Amino acid sequence: MNPQGERWTADQVLALAPDAASRTAGGRLAVPGSWSGTGARPDAVWGECAGSGSRSYQAAADLADPNRPGYRCGCPSRKVPCKHVLGLLLLWAAGEEAVPPADEPPPWAGEWLDKRRRRSEPPPGEGTSASSSAAADRRAAARAGRIADGVAELERRLADMVHGGLATSGGGERALWDRTAARMVDAQAPGLASRVRELGTLPGSGPDWASRLLEECALLHTLNRAYARVDRLPPGLAATVRTRVGISVDAATVLASAKPVRDDWLVLSQYDDVGDTLTTRRIWLHGGRTGRTALVLSYGAGGRAPELSLPAGLSLDADLAFHPAAVPLRAALGARYGAPAPGAEPPRGTGVEAALAAYGTALRDDPWLDAWPVVLDGVIPVPDAEHGWQLADADGGAALAVDARHADDTGLWRLMAVSAGGPVRVFGECGHRGFAPLAFWGPDLMPLRE
Repeated sequence: MNPQGERWTADQVLALAPDAASRTAGGRLAVPGSWSGTGARPDAVWGECAGSGSRSYQAAADLADPNRPGYRCGCPSRKVPCKHVLGLLLLWAAGEEAVPPADEPPPWAGEWLDKRRRRSEPPPGEGTSASSSAAADRRAAARAGRIADGVAELERRLADMVHGGLATSGGGERALWDRTAARMVDAQAPGLASRVRELGTLPGSGPDWASRLLEECALLHTLNRAYARVDRLPPGLAATVRTRVGISVDAATVLASAKPVRDDWLVLSQYDDVGDTLTTRRIWLHGGRTGRTALVLSYGAGGRAPELSLPAGLSLDADLAFHPAAVPLRAALGARYGAPAPGAEPPRGTGVEAALAAYGTALRDDPWLDAWPVVLDGVIPVPDAEHGWQLADADGGAALAVDARHADDTGLWRLMAVSAGGPVRVFGECGHRGFAPLAFWGPDLMPLRE
């Protein structure tokens, strides 16, 4: 987190959210009309959020230690922080217009802050650092225990469904999956909750929904079993499992602990996934010297665009710190050593078979991987009315299906026009649904999705 007194960024606030649903709900509340009595001083922020009817919820955050903030809200939610606190912090992060500086908090916030800080004072004879570290270890152990209980409950749910049959055991009932997801939220395992919610969308989604549901249940079972043995896994795989379950590491921690990788990072693609109240920006980078590919995420809430913007085709001399994982892809942007400049040569590409082999190798190390960055070289875009779009090797070899979710993109026809039926170099994400093209090289790097 930033030093005390500095307002955080939206990314830093959203990193605190216990799950995706909380990020979305918090973003919905990050508007001035929802709040009254807001104020902030260097070590705290507070405000009252309008609830149902005439009721309002008093929310506050203790920022005295930016690495271990505290939260308070009058709502009945068991999530920490709840959507009201997230909305308040997002509003505060936007600037002084919505949450102005103040000398003193209202009595209800001041009393809470005083009590919290008295409780956090170390006993006589104990150092503050040691006491804080011990308290953090206790909180982490308590959360690990709750997640283990949630994993055990989820395993029973999956076993009952498989033994009883998908149709007869409620495998097609979305409400049942939603209730299971809610239990994972209670267990502080937002990654599991997100995957369980996705299972609820599969029944009835197509003629082979039962097969796809069974496949996803098998992956979820594998994740559960891996978490039960997480202390015995290799460090990289253990980090991946914790992340997939929902134990995240914020960017500030990664930058402080991971060895930075300095390179000239070419921006391959930047595009936004826009939700009702939360925008997630995905930026793919490629290191010219290291040959590494990295994914940097940035968030925007309350109708605001994400703060970080790096248009495709630019090159940035900067440090990246990679999140710990079996297959390190996600990274945090660190120190920059100059302004972005037009990029140099594109990275080397591969054929379809080599790209699929690379994706398979990545899946071996991270079975829950949704997408793998790939540069295809010498491929021809082929529209097929029966099988959908494909990218075929120019030498008549293998072909890779385009993700059906992108089949109607006008960018594919633009790619077809520029290629004029000849081979092109394309960057995109390779996943189990197919290949999602994001950019291609004509005279210059041209984005297909923004």
